[in-house]
Amino acid sequence: MQPNLRFPATNQKLPTMYDLPSEDPEESGLPDEFHDIQPHLLSQTLRLVDYGSDRIFTGTDTNLYYAPDHPRWHKRPDWFLVVDVPRLYHQEDLRNSYVVWDEGKSPSVVVELLSPRREFEDLGAFTDELIEEDIPHDLPPYTIEDDETGIKPPHKMQVYGEILQVPYYFVFSRYSNRLRFFQLNQGRYQEQRVDRENPRVWLPLLGIGLGVWYGEFDGITRSWIRWYDADGNWIPNNEERILQEQQLRVQEQRAREQAESQLRQVALNLLQSGMPIEQAAQLTGLSEATIRKFENQSL
Repeated sequence: MQPNLRFPATNQKLPTMYDLPSEDPEESGLPDEFHDIQPHLLSQTLRLVDYGSDRIFTGTDTNLYYAPDHPRWHKRPDWFLVVDVPRLYHQEDLRNSYVVWDEGKSPSVVVELLSPRREFEDLGAFTDELIEEDIPHDLPPYTIEDDETGIKPPHKMQVYGEILQVPYYFVFSRYSNRLRFFQLNQGRYQEQRVDRENPRVWLPLLGIGLGVWYGEFDGITRSWIRWYDADGNWIPNNEERILQEQQLRVQEQRAREQAESQLRQVALNLLQSGMPIEQAAQLTGLSEATIRKFENQSL
């Protein structure tokens, strides 16, 4: 995977997660309900073969601090994944934010859900390739604010690709249900072709795939993005997993009942052939009391 990040030595003590939280009263919350629900599906269906749940962190609308020279600069990805880091900050605390120079690892995947007025922030130069259905029109433009130094920070695509070198970057439009995929090539993103009829992208570095799925989640039926496994199967979310476990228990119970019924019939057939109960018990593995019970029930 990615090497640990190294930053220039400095005499100045850089801020940590506790100094750089996500609860910024000047920033608005999630822009719409889709931005709240979709990340839950991504987190619930994430299952990595090489990393247990205690060695990954997923962030949703969490401040991602990326520039030690401008420690207040941050982006808020709609969803991102970091592997080979403790689930808890320093293995003991829930994260307030994700501070790259403090953690020493960049994300492996970032997903942005395309929002009106923020197309350039999410797509940079690739904004020109938007199709009409990707985003609503006739909205005022969104501009990136300067920080206290007066320097305009880079847009998201520059941060994820050129600065953090995130291998996999996805942008999904809930308006057109179009999934766009960008992969690093010599330090810059190149857009990769995604089949519009079967939009799925396999990520070899992680051994998992991301695709567009039409179905019900959280009581809403529409197109969502979710993870799939090496066999091409959609990885179940929490509700689906519970249902599968219930169905498995029912199947196991039915199998036990069928096996017991077959064994009961074998024991009765042996008795009807004139075999003593003691010998029938030895052959079937049933107790003599159980066989007598079967015999009485058949009378």
